[in-house]
Amino acid sequence: MTPDARRVAFISDRSGSPEVWVQEVALEGDAPPARRIPVSADPVIDVSWSADSRWLACTVATDGGVRTQVWVVRPDGTEARRIAGDHVEHAELGPWTRSGHRVVVTYPSAGPGRPTRSFLADPWTGRLDPLAEGDLIHVLDVSLEERFLILIDGERGARFCSVVDRLEDQHFPLLPHGTGSTDVALVRPAPDGESGPLYVYLASDVGLSRRQLIGLPFGPNGHRGEPRTLAFRDDAELEAVDADDAGSLLLLVWNAAGRSELELYHTGTHERQPITGLPGLVATTPVLSRDGGSVILGVEGPERPRELWHLDTHSRRWTRVTAAPAPTERLVVPSLETFRGEDGLVLTGWLYRATDSDRAVVHLHGGPEAQERPTFSPQHQALAAAGISVFAVNVRGSSGFGREFVHADDLGGRFDAFGDVRAAAHHLVATGVADRRRIGVTGRSYGGYLTLASLAFSPGVFAAGVDVCGMSDLTRFYEETEPWIAAAAVTKYGHPERDRALLEAISPLRQAEAIDVPLLVVHGELDTNVPVGEARRIVAALHALDRPVEYLELPGEGHDYRRAGSRKRLLTDLVGFLAAHL
Repeated sequence: MTPDARRVAFISDRSGSPEVWVQEVALEGDAPPARRIPVSADPVIDVSWSADSRWLACTVATDGGVRTQVWVVRPDGTEARRIAGDHVEHAELGPWTRSGHRVVVTYPSAGPGRPTRSFLADPWTGRLDPLAEGDLIHVLDVSLEERFLILIDGERGARFCSVVDRLEDQHFPLLPHGTGSTDVALVRPAPDGESGPLYVYLASDVGLSRRQLIGLPFGPNGHRGEPRTLAFRDDAELEAVDADDAGSLLLLVWNAAGRSELELYHTGTHERQPITGLPGLVATTPVLSRDGGSVILGVEGPERPRELWHLDTHSRRWTRVTAAPAPTERLVVPSLETFRGEDGLVLTGWLYRATDSDRAVVHLHGGPEAQERPTFSPQHQALAAAGISVFAVNVRGSSGFGREFVHADDLGGRFDAFGDVRAAAHHLVATGVADRRRIGVTGRSYGGYLTLASLAFSPGVFAAGVDVCGMSDLTRFYEETEPWIAAAAVTKYGHPERDRALLEAISPLRQAEAIDVPLLVVHGELDTNVPVGEARRIVAALHALDRPVEYLELPGEGHDYRRAGSRKRLLTDLVGFLAAHL
């Protein structure tokens, strides 16, 4: 939002493809209609407003694929231009400086031995000034005077956070290197009574059972205080933090078994105030205004798509900013189910129960560090309307359940994750939701891989499957995916050389002859995250074995299907396929 909290910029696909829109925030009466801001013919997938309100910075998906460019545009839609990235080189959007004059852009490593490079970009001229280099770095925040950077580096599930002093050319870690990861951090003036002029706030589970709010004072000349826990919960993980400019107020968003809960944290007194009345089950992309008086965030639930809402932090009044069309069909509200994996580990899943039906499908999310939550899912609702119950499960490796759970599928733990999928199917049978002969399995990205693995390594459990952009051969995945994706994945799947035997053992393509039930494979033509060869190879192998397999390749799409026409075609084919084979 703008510093005065009067306008917000957001991404919407209401025109059929993701674009930037600007909306006035009307706390009384009706606001004028949102205005589309033309940027590029390609999908726009992220936007941030400069602190001086003069520019919008946008992430554009090159040709709709995985590689991105960074563009800037005036809030009135003029002077749109690309400042980083092109059709070959991938660039990522980082934070604006607090003054609003420059924005961070990052070029990830293009191959072994080549560093990731971050720059400060001038939106007026396009000039890029070197800022930082590292292996897998991301700039999370820049101090007001641009002297200090907050960086994260490291592989998935093992990211560590550092402060860089640009004036002294020094850096130091904020937390000890060890078990756990830090993904969110920001720097603000230190509260009264603290030893340093600056303070960094982190959402981290380093050395902890769950992600919590950690604070640490620091300053020039190497001054650094001791980290301490400022806010924690035994029943929830901290997933988002934002702060006002003064560093006196923080917005905390907690993930409690998939549902969102909000708090305001007063840094001077350490008082925590719960925010009630959230108009939905899940809150995303929270932004706290620079003066701390307003919050804008996305809110959604099973019965309504994501909308933007405004919260006045003084009166605690909620006001809708954007309204999604209300669905005309009666939708299913899922129930949270608890079951156990084959080794006794407690697992959960959201059950979308179809009426008068004994057919069901186990749905597997991507990541694997993502989480199935009670959001608006056209796929789950369409399947339930077609008489197919959906059990959207969180197998081990999912986020939101603590550090030990998210790492439980690392490397050789992948076999236990296979067992979790089987346990989900058995739960459907044991609870009377489905006939054991009429259960399918589906998922996208890692969930697509897990779908193929479930059919290949657990024959006889599922009657059909739908793999959406999943890996089929992890050794080839490492060879063909983007270099920065491969480098970050070794902690989850294994090293492409040292762990090659493991990667071969858990690759469904090596066991394709065991897949003997109908399978639909879906992939984006331009996917370079999970390259399209992963789909083509498993389809070719099954064709050679004369197995029942269908293939849908979506033209002009990458790893995420951003165009409404592509998503509609996928949904239509997926529902029709499972309805025919279960």
